[in-house]
Amino acid sequence: MKNRQLLFLRDTLIYTFSTFGGPQAHVAILLREFVEKRKYVTEAELMELSALSQILPGPSSTQTLVGVAWKVGGLRLALLTFLIWVLPSAAIMCLAAIGYKTFASTGKINNILHFIRPAAVGIVAYAAVTFAQKIVKSRVSAYLATGSLIATLILQNPYAFPLLILLGGIISSAFETQPVEDAIRVKLFSNVNPKKVGYFIGILLFFAALGALINRTSPFSLPVRLFENFYRNGILIFGGGQVLVPLMYTEFVELKHYLSNAEFLSGYALQQALPGPTFSFTSFVGAITLGNNGYGIAGEVIGSIVAVIGINLPGLILILFIVPFWEDLKKITRIKNSLSGINAVAVGFMATALILLVAPFGTNWMSYLIMICAFCLLYFTKIKTPVVILAGVVLGLLI
Repeated sequence: MKNRQLLFLRDTLIYTFSTFGGPQAHVAILLREFVEKRKYVTEAELMELSALSQILPGPSSTQTLVGVAWKVGGLRLALLTFLIWVLPSAAIMCLAAIGYKTFASTGKINNILHFIRPAAVGIVAYAAVTFAQKIVKSRVSAYLATGSLIATLILQNPYAFPLLILLGGIISSAFETQPVEDAIRVKLFSNVNPKKVGYFIGILLFFAALGALINRTSPFSLPVRLFENFYRNGILIFGGGQVLVPLMYTEFVELKHYLSNAEFLSGYALQQALPGPTFSFTSFVGAITLGNNGYGIAGEVIGSIVAVIGINLPGLILILFIVPFWEDLKKITRIKNSLSGINAVAVGFMATALILLVAPFGTNWMSYLIMICAFCLLYFTKIKTPVVILAGVVLGLLI
């Protein structure tokens, strides 16, 4: 491996432990450290990769970083970069899940979580509001967001998510694209390798069928179904972690009861205090899920691995497969226009999850107050998310 590639891996490790604040903040650090300082890629190349990750499902920060690594050193460097970026926070979240029940049984931990959980809901509210402000800018997007909110509250079914996302993309594309686009669409799509598309969809269908066929009493049943759940969510997530978390809450807590409201919010709060990708939160969810179903510590580790691979695999496949013909795809306005509808539907999902997260507060006015304070600190000041979580920990220790 060349010295430049080793230096890139070292810088990636530093980047992994110093990035907070989500995709927007991550791109700013990449611009400063990887473009201006090291000149691994040009600013135009970084911005193009960032734009590509925005119109693909999956973890946008991860896809951008892997795309940069691909340009610097090809496939091997891209895969090593992915592991360096994902593994540290995923490992911490797995360990947190393994020790959760032990620490949660102590009174002091309960006091800390009493402040952290509503603060985590405030963070979700902040993500929902800021995301909505960026996305809901037309009458069509407002209708789609409202419709998806109502539909998910009524249907309460995980299979409603892909159908609503597909419908949102079709509607926005139909309303916002000029007919002249159709004349060039066939030619542009001729560069797409159908075998790669077949592999991508085939993985989903294989594990979905396998999960349905395996007897529910088999010890392999839940891990296989869990992989399918996370892989499917990895295909559906547009907008990064701020959309992933509400979507997972609705499916894994409200519908399938894999983990409790308290467990979910505690894990999410911890993840917000860690550097690295928001998608590492899935490590905690996967580990807790198998732990709650009697799989033991080894099962929790397996659940963590299954979740991290499942949620990241679609985005990793897409960024590595699509970059070669991105020059053609980015010319298709219909593809870009479908994104606005998909994101508008995601706004509805986030609003649904927020309603479901607030419901357990009941008449506990303190939880509402903490949630509002966390939201206001993030929305009206420059205070970052980890500071809000750490403030909750300090209050729990003092009060």
